[in-house]
Amino acid sequence: MTTPLNVLFLCTHNSARSILAEALLNAMAGGRFKAWSAGSSPRDNQQPHPLGLQVLQKAGVSTEGLRSKSWDEFAAPGAPTMDLIITVCDNAAGEVCPIWPGHPATAHWGFADPSEGDAPDSEKLEAFRQTLHLIKRRLDLLINLPADKLEKAVLQTSARELAGK
Repeated sequence: MTTPLNVLFLCTHNSARSILAEALLNAMAGGRFKAWSAGSSPRDNQQPHPLGLQVLQKAGVSTEGLRSKSWDEFAAPGAPTMDLIITVCDNAAGEVCPIWPGHPATAHWGFADPSEGDAPDSEKLEAFRQTLHLIKRRLDLLINLPADKLEKAVLQTSARELAGK
């Protein structure tokens, strides 16, 4: 495979789980994948969650260029064509998505929101660490799939099967 597979991670606000997944896949991909993230309805002036950025940095993952953005950017003319779109929160999975150029494969990998609730930052930081670990485990499986499992005709099935791992 010479051209990387384009993967878009979606969540509602694009501040935590989808940002973690984007940064991790880009760090792990070895040129086989190119990742982005977006939200169905990011808040005005939404930024990546500081605790998410902190756990990425502590794990040695670059946070350069990470920003919260709307999924509309990826449905617009001139946007990169996605091969795979993965929702990482249950809210985004249930929403009506835009019509994606190229009709990419889709999958849902639900992860609990580490930023939810009013727990102290120390507890939320641990939740972010755990979420990062869970996402990394799933991405390890994805990037190590054999080439035939990443062909357009079987990519959706392959990605959806990883949801249970």
